Amino acid sequence: MLKILLISLALFSSCQNKNENTFSFASSGEFRPFSFTNDSGELQGYDIEVGIELAKRMNKEAKPVKYKFTGIVEGVKTGRFDAGVASQTITEERKKHVAFTIPYYYSGPQVFSRDEKTPNLERDLNKKNIAVSKGSTYVQNAKVFTEDLSIYDSDITALEALQNGRHDYVITDAITGAMAMKRGLKIYGHQVLGESRQGISVSLENKELLDKINKALKVMIEDGTLRDLGIKYFNKDISKPSNTISK
Repeated sequence: MLKILLISLALFSSCQNKNENTFSFASSGEFRPFSFTNDSGELQGYDIEVGIELAKRMNKEAKPVKYKFTGIVEGVKTGRFDAGVASQTITEERKKHVAFTIPYYYSGPQVFSRDEKTPNLERDLNKKNIAVSKGSTYVQNAKVFTEDLSIYDSDITALEALQNGRHDYVITDAITGAMAMKRGLKIYGHQVLGESRQGISVSLENKELLDKINKALKVMIEDGTLRDLGIKYFNKDISKPSNTISK
């Protein structure tokens, strides 16, 4: 029994040493332009570049992992990967399971429809069908108005379905919706339902990594790295609250 235990500990130690120079981080790959796969099947986008830059500043090798958004919190919690760099809104419920860094960008949930006319939220969204992404905070936003929800794995797929007449409204990230319209989706953005803060999730037990990421993020804000990434992908700095949402 002791021999088996010693072997197990040795293997565990070996795995730790093998991975100590890598920074593995999960993104959904279904949240363009924050994370998506290119024609070669590689992950790219704002979140991916943030994760790669963090790895560089921690002197580690970046290892992006495509993972379903709904499983990222659990994956971080159980150590499947080191962190989630996945446009996760910081919420009290999620903080029961993972720790969050300081915000690395700000956005907010927004209502989208096929009609250019701005809806009356209480009247026009009441009991209408609203599409949202699975596991997102937008589910709760939508439930304020209706219980008739359509759930998608991807916000982009939900917006495309809205354009094609399958739903009355979509509630999703304001920046994501704006970029979808810029790419040609025939939809309209309406009311923004508040502001959200996006953070990087880390295991509650890994305070050392949390501190290292926070330190790197603060420098990335100060030296303009996050500002430049925001301008690259969105033509604006989304690392500051006042710059993210056009109301």
